[in-house]
Amino acid sequence: MPDPKYRRVKNQQRVKPKANGFTLVEMLVTVFILGLLTTIVVLAVLPNQDKAMVQKAKADIATLSQAMEIYRLDNAAYPDAGQGLQALAAPPAGGGAGGAYIKKLPNDPWGRPYQYSNPGRNGGFDIYSLGADGAPGGENENADIYSG
Repeated sequence: MPDPKYRRVKNQQRVKPKANGFTLVEMLVTVFILGLLTTIVVLAVLPNQDKAMVQKAKADIATLSQAMEIYRLDNAAYPDAGQGLQALAAPPAGGGAGGAYIKKLPNDPWGRPYQYSNPGRNGGFDIYSLGADGAPGGENENADIYSG
């Protein structure tokens, strides 16, 4: 009776079958390496995300400030605090050269609407975001971001 561990091949030699698949140790080493690489990438990318959000808020505020200057040229004054930034999204009352000054009011990168005050801290107007924490003051990504 032939040994069941062996199989016959064409020339009648007995050959031990090859094991298929991976061992548990090989799988654990692979999972460990993937976890290590993921950790390194996450630690390298997350701090840059906060910086990118602050830069996006600054860019949005600059765009809104430019639209506010065009509004002032058409209407001889900035909108009052009651009208706020919504005045930029509506067509000019005097029937200016086109539609609204901006297509849609953006939210800040943290999902809250930008704030507007008239008069501002140094006269004129202020457009600002309260930062990541949504509260006045703060440091780093929690700091308020003002126009001008």
